[in-house]
Amino acid sequence: MIQERMRQVRERMDVSCKKGSRDPSDVVLIAVSKTKPVEMLMEAYQAGARDFGENKVQELVEKSDVLPKDIRWHMIGHLQRNKVKYLIGRVWMIHSVDSLRLAEEISREAVKKQTTVNILIEVNVAREESKFGVMAEDAENLIREISVLPGVYVKGLMTIAPYVEDAEKNRKYFACLKQLAVDIERKNIDNVSMNFLSMGMTADYWVAVEEGASFVRVGTGIFGERDYGA
Repeated sequence: MIQERMRQVRERMDVSCKKGSRDPSDVVLIAVSKTKPVEMLMEAYQAGARDFGENKVQELVEKSDVLPKDIRWHMIGHLQRNKVKYLIGRVWMIHSVDSLRLAEEISREAVKKQTTVNILIEVNVAREESKFGVMAEDAENLIREISVLPGVYVKGLMTIAPYVEDAEKNRKYFACLKQLAVDIERKNIDNVSMNFLSMGMTADYWVAVEEGASFVRVGTGIFGERDYGA
């Protein structure tokens, strides 16, 4: 079942790449595996998944300990500063950096462990009060402040669009994030690139791909409904 769902998601991504005149290899499918057992992650791994996203630090740590070492782990959920130390050295990218204080903590731990950390800046493009993220107009200033921190590299932007029944309603938010990335890239800020846009989830990932997503975060579309009682 997971293998079949992944095939369907990848096919839809390929169609969107053709529409947007994009190379499918430029778009990475992140299997969002929060609340799912290791057995299901292994099934996705055997179906070709190598990028997995988790919302909770403890889950990421526990799963990364027992799953194959060629998996690239992505922290996609809100991150508390006191949990940063558990992620450094395990996670390939942190998608959800939305404050200087969090970036400073990541920098401290990276320096301590003599490593570097790739991060994305989370932008609340839709200005939803229930969501985390910096407002679009404040993103450049935050990026400039973070760019001087040792051990941290800003690699792009991330957003969580509103939940909608009609994916087309989120196209404007994805287009806005893409334009923001283009504008920031033009500033040539040291230690900053806008190579990655993390946007699009199960309900709208194909529209995000058409608008320039380089990471799409698909959970339910691969693993089925989440089990919050787990």
